[in-house]
Amino acid sequence: MNKYESSTLRSRQLFEVAKKYLPGGVNYSIRYFEPYPFYVSKACGQKLIDVDGNEYTDYWIGHGAKIMGHNYPPVMETIRRQIELGIHVGLPHEWEIRLAEQISRMVPSIEKVRFTNSGTEANMYAVRLARAYTGRVAIVKFEGNWHGGYDALHAAVTPPYDKVYAGLTHGAIKDTIILPYNDLEAVEKTIKKTEVAGIIIEPVAGAGGMIPSEREFLKGLREICDKVGALLIFDEVITGFRLSSGGAQKIYGVIPDITTLGKIVGGGEFAVGAFGGRDEYMEMLNQLKYRNYHERVFQGGTFSANMLMTSAGYTLLSELERRPEIYNHIDSLGEKLRKNIGEILETYNLGYTTGMGS
Repeated sequence: MNKYESSTLRSRQLFEVAKKYLPGGVNYSIRYFEPYPFYVSKACGQKLIDVDGNEYTDYWIGHGAKIMGHNYPPVMETIRRQIELGIHVGLPHEWEIRLAEQISRMVPSIEKVRFTNSGTEANMYAVRLARAYTGRVAIVKFEGNWHGGYDALHAAVTPPYDKVYAGLTHGAIKDTIILPYNDLEAVEKTIKKTEVAGIIIEPVAGAGGMIPSEREFLKGLREICDKVGALLIFDEVITGFRLSSGGAQKIYGVIPDITTLGKIVGGGEFAVGAFGGRDEYMEMLNQLKYRNYHERVFQGGTFSANMLMTSAGYTLLSELERRPEIYNHIDSLGEKLRKNIGEILETYNLGYTTGMGS
């Protein structure tokens, strides 16, 4: 700790200033760590350089958004070109079509897609869509699954330790049914008692410890949803385009009705979310079909699908599709990291590692 503090004097100064203007001195609480965070001045590849000139190997990699590292040349070149042509116009443009087409080609469950500005928004709209399509209200979510800051899903993220978060009401989650992860029997019992609009799940539980779903559990959820007419929602904000070019659903061979995406979709550089599914579900957003706005599902956003984000996203996803060997490489790195950390933990009898792919 003494070495860290003595080599990050400028970061310490910046943190003292930051506390005057940002709650807790940061813009997202998980970016704080004791005794204070270092402040980045430059990022390139897998390296970060802070304001004191220290170099770090970056395992955080932009909340997992930068699958190819910082400043990936093809994406940066696209960004440089697009900046000269326009960044945000609030009107249709070709890049949004190209990115939507790319996603629908890569993700098995998606025929049509809409873009948002965050994974939280994508999950919010996915739940709204499931409720509108089925005419039901109850949503099943699982303990240890993190679906962003949307009130209706912001519960049981780190059970059994978390209570209702400050500012959230019990009313916000009264239609949310929280069940144990990887427990198909609990789902079957619930479905018998309650009409459910949808079941939302992270195929790999992020905040719950990067715990992969059991294949039979996901297959069982698919069968249950088919049986009762509920929609199965995969939150692939983390796993989308990371576990494979088609996300976790391609790995597991289980196809949801609706998929939510984020992070990598914006080229790893821009705020983004997306939700998509089969045509029959996504048509609920179609203003050409439902001209009365009370009949269709609302979705919108000032900066959604802006030209800079969609051009960067299209470039990155095209690269991932064109170069499948990328996944073999990053998966091997993930396995190597887990193995090495696991050996250290075993030496000190501290626990074990979890995870899947990269």
